Amino acid sequence: TEMLIEDPIATCLSPPVYDMICKLGFEVRETWDIDRIVTQSGRVCWPTITARVAYTRSAQSLDYRGSVRLLGPVCEAVHSHLLSLTKGQFEIRYAPWLQWTAFPELFPEIFAALESLQGPAISLGLMKLTACLERALGDVLVLLGKDCPFLLRDLLASEELAEVFGRPVMDVLKVFIGSPSGLNLRNVLWHGFASPLEIPPKYCSMMVLLTAGLGQLLKTYLEQTELVLAHRPCVALADLGEAAVFPDVTPAVLGLLEDVMRNSAFIRKVMMPYWEAALLGFRSHRFADCAMLLLTQLEAGLRSVFATVNQCPRRLLTAGSTALYTTFDEILAKHLNDGKVNQLPLFLGEPAMEFLWDFLNHQEGPRIRDRLSHGEINLPEFPKEVASQLLAFSGVLLLRFVDEDLSAAFKKEAAIGSLAALADGYSAHFHPISQLKKQVLSCEESIRVWPLPPLPEVAARSVAASETHACEAFVTDTLAELLRHLPERSGLVSGCDGPPAGSVKLLSPVLHLILLLIALELVNIHMVCGKNPCEYQQYLKFLKSILQYAEKLAAHTSPERNKWSEAVSLTHAALRKIWDFTEKKQMLMHLAKKSASKGVL
Repeated sequence: TEMLIEDPIATCLSPPVYDMICKLGFEVRETWDIDRIVTQSGRVCWPTITARVAYTRSAQSLDYRGSVRLLGPVCEAVHSHLLSLTKGQFEIRYAPWLQWTAFPELFPEIFAALESLQGPAISLGLMKLTACLERALGDVLVLLGKDCPFLLRDLLASEELAEVFGRPVMDVLKVFIGSPSGLNLRNVLWHGFASPLEIPPKYCSMMVLLTAGLGQLLKTYLEQTELVLAHRPCVALADLGEAAVFPDVTPAVLGLLEDVMRNSAFIRKVMMPYWEAALLGFRSHRFADCAMLLLTQLEAGLRSVFATVNQCPRRLLTAGSTALYTTFDEILAKHLNDGKVNQLPLFLGEPAMEFLWDFLNHQEGPRIRDRLSHGEINLPEFPKEVASQLLAFSGVLLLRFVDEDLSAAFKKEAAIGSLAALADGYSAHFHPISQLKKQVLSCEESIRVWPLPPLPEVAARSVAASETHACEAFVTDTLAELLRHLPERSGLVSGCDGPPAGSVKLLSPVLHLILLLIALELVNIHMVCGKNPCEYQQYLKFLKSILQYAEKLAAHTSPERNKWSEAVSLTHAALRKIWDFTEKKQMLMHLAKKSASKGVL
């Protein structure tokens, strides 16, 4: 039986965060002359802005609440100023100072969103701006010879950026995007906490002006130091390959998904405009927009389910500065912070979890949320395929929270029924084990057709025949032992009935044997949980020794070294280790056999 999410609250912002974002910046009633903030030529008057940042009495730390209160009227003046400009006036005045971001075409788009007064468009623009700004600031840090940290707050706290832009300027950025104690606009948007009406447009306008002001400060610094800013290349998303299980979303399917969306309790009413904007983005071929909005709303919806199934309703809201937000990392984890089992994976089921981990977390996968939110992807080139897969998955997930009778009616539609069936059959493609399976099959195919080269005369005389025969004996005996654990009709050892003669020709069956061992261990990988810490360390040591053998073998048999006698000695030692470890019955395949025997008894 599927569970429906109740919608008892109108906001996912906790009271302190709601107060910070929606109220605090409106408490001080002041009218500011825009000429005190920015000149007619578009030059930002930083001293005016930094003077509004408040500090604690000891001046050791920022007073975030005081800063937001004082900066509120400045933001209001900036917002009114931008709205008074035409698109042409905006570009003439500010475009030159936005080139440093490597994504200047974003800002006319944000300007249009501000003019439209559409909440979803403004939120999306602010999400893009924070990602773009983070990437650009990271480029400045790299220019100075430093590695860029993963977290934005660490980037803003760097001494190097303070040297370029000044510590007071970096403090201004911390108030807006760098700390859970401040407005924290980046995180409340990217993690799906804020509804479209909860982000005051004046903060988006202010971030545009701050970005232009940073460009002016950077230009001065680069002229003084004679440095040239170079932008890191965008990251190319991993090819989805077999992970692209859903067919492309057609206009007809899009219409059906829209009907599902409007009837799904997964979506809170205040968040519905984001979903509508995501579908509009897909229809308009703005696939990055679609993906960004879907990701934030998947996180928002799954957070609701997480809070319900784990009976922790407080986790639904944004946390204050003293506690962690509940984000995808925790939502998808196996255990909660208190050690209890997270019920969400059990509720969603393995296929849905595998899809989310594939697209969001696994290192070999596209990791679309991380890369989008950190500004690593070229947005205009965001692939339709990724957005289509995400949209199809979202539709199937929404369907689980539709009234039972209506859900059955939707599934009678061939396209929706097909998507649901494909989702139910999804299996991991980017999990390390899945990647290893692919490598094993690839290696087996390669070795099967491996042309056996003739033995060089010099190498033939230098290889001890006795050691070669010893290796062949080990291969035969170990292979016989491994074959006892092999499932029928596996096809993994075809063409490997026995070791062919020759020193060089010995390597083919040896590698086949090692590949078979790895395949059998991979099949029984879940049994590793049955080892105690000491056994586990011994097992790791054994696997590392096989890895070291493969690395040394590759080095000794390279054309540059051509040390075949040493290769045979290495092989002899490696086979002895494999045999000894196999004799001790400490492989995972042995544990699996013991477990099966106990089950029979």
